[in-house]
Amino acid sequence: MPSLRALHAAGHRVLLAVTQPDRPGHRRRLTPPAVKVAAQELGLPVAQPERIRDPDVVETLAGLEPELGVVVAYGQIIPRSVLDLPRRGIVNVHASLLPRWRGAAPVPHAILAGDRVTGVTIMQMDEELDHGPVLARRETAIGERETAAELAGRLAELGAALLVETLAGLDRIQPREQDHGAATRAGKLEKADGELGWDLPAIELDRRVRAFDPWPGVTLPYAGRRVKVLRGHVGEGGAGEPGTLLHVGGRGVEVATADGSYVLEEVQVPGGRPGPARSLLHEVGAG
Repeated sequence: MPSLRALHAAGHRVLLAVTQPDRPGHRRRLTPPAVKVAAQELGLPVAQPERIRDPDVVETLAGLEPELGVVVAYGQIIPRSVLDLPRRGIVNVHASLLPRWRGAAPVPHAILAGDRVTGVTIMQMDEELDHGPVLARRETAIGERETAAELAGRLAELGAALLVETLAGLDRIQPREQDHGAATRAGKLEKADGELGWDLPAIELDRRVRAFDPWPGVTLPYAGRRVKVLRGHVGEGGAGEPGTLLHVGGRGVEVATADGSYVLEEVQVPGGRPGPARSLLHEVGAG
């Protein structure tokens, strides 16, 4: 929760932290969202409405008489009734260089597309999804081996720093309209997106393994089972029917793909714990 912590550290008066309700987690125990945990650590009040647009929620927010609102990966569309409450509107911290990758999953989609550069955007919110004028942007390179989890963590820190800078100079910033014709969509991921086969190109497998970490994760068929792939890399060559075991070595288990090979480095077999692919799978062939 870097943005919340950064706002607090910069001396901004946070009237209320609004986040999602507690949800069942491990062993069905209710688990608080990270925003709630961070807010409580900072001594800030917290609200967890099921729907931000409910009239009683809007009334509560209106009673705070906020000067400005900040939204970071909230997960609900903010209605006009809420957008109009703060005197200076609501700004959003978005994990892409808008208008590229508008939507719920910008980080995975940037990796899936093979983007070499991404970043964060601070924008003034309107009623449309990631559509409002841009206040500030900051770029960063995507590492060749970087996963969505790793990249999202970096972008969260980058966005927090840029948010504080932007608010400090808000009176001097001239908002810039987005190029709406250049917009691309980053739709929500589904669990089935991670159920893959060896008939894909190796680079496509590699991108999906990195993009779908931590969710939905990638599984591939191996010896009649679906094995979760935690880490791997594109092989240096090899040829064979997709799914054929090519080599077991120090760097992992190499399996033929549609156009080459992919090396499994770390995997998790059904009912087991994560571990090196060569020690868990070398005794069986790919299926």
